Amino acid sequence: MKVFASPSRYIQGKNALFDNHKHILNLGVKPILLCDDLVYQIVGEKFETYLNEHDISVNYVAFNGEASDNEINRVTELGRDKENDLIIGLGGGKTIDSAKAIADQLNIPLIIAPTVASTDAPTSALSVIYTDDGAFEKYIFYSKNPDLVLVDTQVICQAPPRLLASGIADGLATWVEARAVLQKNGDTMAFGNQTLAGIAIAQACERTLFADGLQAMASCQEKVVTKAFENVVEANTLLSGLGFESAGLAAAHAIHNGFTALEGDIHHLTHGEKVAYGTLTQLFLENKPKEEIDRYIRFYQQIKMPTTLKEMHLDQASYDELLKVGKQATIEGETIHQMPFSISAEDVADALLAVDAYVKTL
Repeated sequence: MKVFASPSRYIQGKNALFDNHKHILNLGVKPILLCDDLVYQIVGEKFETYLNEHDISVNYVAFNGEASDNEINRVTELGRDKENDLIIGLGGGKTIDSAKAIADQLNIPLIIAPTVASTDAPTSALSVIYTDDGAFEKYIFYSKNPDLVLVDTQVICQAPPRLLASGIADGLATWVEARAVLQKNGDTMAFGNQTLAGIAIAQACERTLFADGLQAMASCQEKVVTKAFENVVEANTLLSGLGFESAGLAAAHAIHNGFTALEGDIHHLTHGEKVAYGTLTQLFLENKPKEEIDRYIRFYQQIKMPTTLKEMHLDQASYDELLKVGKQATIEGETIHQMPFSISAEDVADALLAVDAYVKTL
């Protein structure tokens, strides 16, 4: 079966958070507003006031920072006690993933309002769940995608450029992984085979990011919204989100998950920064042409993404530690098994080292 998954509605533009109360009212009138303290200070309090002014009774809940079972269960109980009929996840990837799980447990509509364009989490029907200590634990899959995704580019352009760059790196994995799944005729994150639409979206994601990525970074540096910035936010969020879910994940994200097996400064890196190195590692595992690998390396370096083990805080890591990454990346059920050939833990460890050695020769 071919499967294509998407949110019911996606709205993007300047001030999207403050011009769409009618769409919100179509879904509920007593929402949980889930966001962390920092996001609440930046935009959450203003958004809460806007909603209250339009007869939407907000139950603000401060997110504790980790998309863990304990945090999800805590907020679920608060929502049940208040009889909330909607949840709005306002913030970054972990807030978003938690909001999805809470909506599923309470069986209420879900609105996702990302404040950064650093991941492709907003549109998908899955969450990445971590332990309370931040180690990857599992994926949770849902029967439907978010009901509404509100992407306010005026808010997103205020975020640090590093986060936009991280989203670009995450987005650049989309076609690399989708292409590998296509070669295998493998399964996607929507539990089916790829659609032509999913493949086309994944290709458009890569094309957009290479075309507009540097201009968008310049816009973000100046905290302004331009056409290139809008294009890249859409690629990071919608194209990458639809692309990874309906066209599939392969080695790059599995290797990202493998990094969670380690301790130390690597955990100060963003999701996209780790995915960038995972993408280079996948390209090495596939033995892609030098010209293609160099194109990715040069672009990553231009947007300040890590391309060496030192930049990953792993220059002192032993081979056994890199083997831990490989073992975690190749556990049963991981997306690395959607590659068109089998990959061992040793293959991953060797490729991690090979990427580092190659980049140092450039």
